[in-house]
Amino acid sequence: MSSAGIYAAYAAIGSMALAPIYFGSFFTLDRLKSSDRKKRSRSGEFPEYSDSEDEDGDENETVTTEDAYMFPVYGSVALFSMYMIFKYLNKDWVNLLLSGYFALLGVVVMTQISVRIAKSLTGIKMALFHVALVHRSKSLFEMRFTYLHVAMVVLSSTVTGLYLWSKNWVLSNAFGLALSLSAINMIRLDSFKSGMIMLAGLFVYDIFWVFGTEVMVSVAKNFEAPIKVVAPKSLWPDDGKLQFTMLGLGDIIVPGVFVALCLRFDRQRYLGSIGYAKDKRLPAVLKGQRRGFAFPMPYFSACLAAYVAGLTTTIVVMHVFKAAQPALLYLSPACILSVVGMALVRGELGAVLAYNEESDKKNDKDSDDESGEIDKSPVHRYNLRHQAATATPASAGELADDEQENVSAERVLDDKVSSLLSDEDKTAPAETRSKSSNKVKQRKTKTKKS
Repeated sequence: MSSAGIYAAYAAIGSMALAPIYFGSFFTLDRLKSSDRKKRSRSGEFPEYSDSEDEDGDENETVTTEDAYMFPVYGSVALFSMYMIFKYLNKDWVNLLLSGYFALLGVVVMTQISVRIAKSLTGIKMALFHVALVHRSKSLFEMRFTYLHVAMVVLSSTVTGLYLWSKNWVLSNAFGLALSLSAINMIRLDSFKSGMIMLAGLFVYDIFWVFGTEVMVSVAKNFEAPIKVVAPKSLWPDDGKLQFTMLGLGDIIVPGVFVALCLRFDRQRYLGSIGYAKDKRLPAVLKGQRRGFAFPMPYFSACLAAYVAGLTTTIVVMHVFKAAQPALLYLSPACILSVVGMALVRGELGAVLAYNEESDKKNDKDSDDESGEIDKSPVHRYNLRHQAATATPASAGELADDEQENVSAERVLDDKVSSLLSDEDKTAPAETRSKSSNKVKQRKTKTKKS
């Protein structure tokens, strides 16, 4: 086995680790809002094209300080459970079940990522279709897609089928990279405090399970699923059997979400320096761009460089001592110290520790509610202006519900009218009371017709 082949494998591992962190960080930058943005229609019309601002509504999972404290606990429970499962159950059946789960997950993730990349590279604008399941004006399910989504679902399903059939390491890496990109985009740290707690906790977690027990290494060897990226030490080994060097997806995703937080912080500082506010027009320096504009990235650059240094140290130590290394042993301190060091140099340590994205989001929501840009009514977002033209015959169940609602409305109306009658009305002659009764009946008749 040549040294050149080993170094090439290390370089490949490093490249596959950096790519999802770099691009995934930029995926987390949401489109800017401003007062000159076209407000949502009160009728709740669906956007017609796939480049609408409503397309940015990716669902994210926010990691708070409380979540960060529990990360090592949840990770330890999951890791030890997998170890016991592999130890006492049939490994082939377990891997078959896990392969099916990761296959479905892989189709979804690869479709999302491939659509995002295709739209970013081509700027393609396609008709947007909507599928919604509604019950009594409440949305139970909603899905939006374009022809590009359909094409990518077919392509992703084909790739998944090939992977399940061949277990090829190249396809496994493709799944791993897609999962890493998706996770970095979806998982959002709410503050640097949460990120530092999470990295510190997983630092201890990695050391214990790698150096203190055989659990981590055992699970990694038995787990036949795309939870790692691998590179062969030689493409043409003498004995015909490939040997791989590997890096777990956790060593990419965990530091990756912290690096992405640094990028969002850099952009937030820049926007504050140019006077950007969500309730005002975009500053002229942005030239109308809501995304993709250049801005200084000191914290992102420092943290990414620290990740490279930490990963390089991991590989060097692993190569010299010929033993598996817990990558977070080097990556966690590198990422934390890079941000703290940059903050001290720039005199912004207080701003770094006070930064919290959840409070900003809450303020944005309150601002949108006050400006009337968000329709808070529980009615499903379809165009009411076309409802009469597109109405379909009601089912028997719907008619029964409507009849019951009418009966309830009549009772409420009777109670309201009765409470409004004065004592003089109650003591009026029978003829007067009869006229009042006829007026009430006429009102009830109008209510039924409406």
